[in-house]
Amino acid sequence: MSWFDTILSPIMWVVAWIMVNAHSAFVALGMDPSGWSWILSIIVLVVVIRILLIPLFVRQIRASRGMQIVQPEIQKLQKKYKGKTDPASRQAMQQEMMAIYRSAGTNPFASCLPILAQSPIFFALFRVLYQLPQIADGSRAAIGPMDATSAAQAEGSVLFGAPLSSWFLMPDATAQVRVVTVVLILAMCATQFLTQRQLTMKNMPASALDNPMARQQKMLMYIFPIIFAVTGVNFPIGVLIYWTTTNLWSMGQQFYVIRNNPAPGSEAEKAMLERKARKAARKGKSLEDEGDGGGTTLVEDAAPRGQRQQPMGKNRAKRAGVRPATATSSLEDDVVEVVGDVQDSTVTDAAVLEDDAPARKIRRKK
Repeated sequence: MSWFDTILSPIMWVVAWIMVNAHSAFVALGMDPSGWSWILSIIVLVVVIRILLIPLFVRQIRASRGMQIVQPEIQKLQKKYKGKTDPASRQAMQQEMMAIYRSAGTNPFASCLPILAQSPIFFALFRVLYQLPQIADGSRAAIGPMDATSAAQAEGSVLFGAPLSSWFLMPDATAQVRVVTVVLILAMCATQFLTQRQLTMKNMPASALDNPMARQQKMLMYIFPIIFAVTGVNFPIGVLIYWTTTNLWSMGQQFYVIRNNPAPGSEAEKAMLERKARKAARKGKSLEDEGDGGGTTLVEDAAPRGQRQQPMGKNRAKRAGVRPATATSSLEDDVVEVVGDVQDSTVTDAAVLEDDAPARKIRRKK
């Protein structure tokens, strides 16, 4: 066992445990022990890992939002120190920049947490699949529940004629292996590109697109697929299935978050407001912005609320010019007339007493 396997051995054990138990569940449902049951077990591994990484994904979204919010302040800071290349100025700029990040509760590295957390799992799965032939023939010890029998079944599983443990550059790679590998590499690169494009182009406000960090993200959007395309020829097909599936999960997860909770000022927010406006129009409501992209409010057409209108008899309604619909019935005219007169006299007396209060005070002093 190499030092790399020694470091990854706990994660390799967990990966093997999830795959073997998922495989056993699919076999119990009547699937072939050496068929798609192992391919689906890799997909189950992705689902389990991504569910466990949801807290990191939430932190990533919050960090991305925080980075977008502080971009105007970062741009002002960069203009402030523009042309100053001395060590003191650069250190002062870094300190002020970190202070801005701390005040917003974010940092530039939080957006990389899901990728960093998945890297050990990715390499652990790589090592498990790579060593399936050795485990199957007994030249390598079992990895947790992945014993010789399970390894032989996994080794015998194929995707369109290509074994899960095979890769493009292996010495005896067949045409099926190379074709399936190329298709999976293209799918992996395409899903990676679309995921990054969805995040940078649709969920970033226009003010945050013209700065060095945004340009760097756009560059990475094109660089990462090229890196995966070059290195993917060394990955087993099972690893390519894992990475393509996790890219699809990321793309769907980001689509849901961006659609329902977009960044203020982004294209995704404009699309969300248009959807809400159409939905409100179908319900006979109107959509009003609450300023600066701070949210929206549905406002129904309703009569303005004010002070409760006092009932009045027909005679008082006629004198006040009120429509007869607001007047009370004839049976209540006398009672309402008296109550109205008492209320009017009470208000009048209170006003007179209030106006005469200073005069009474002067008379008492005399």
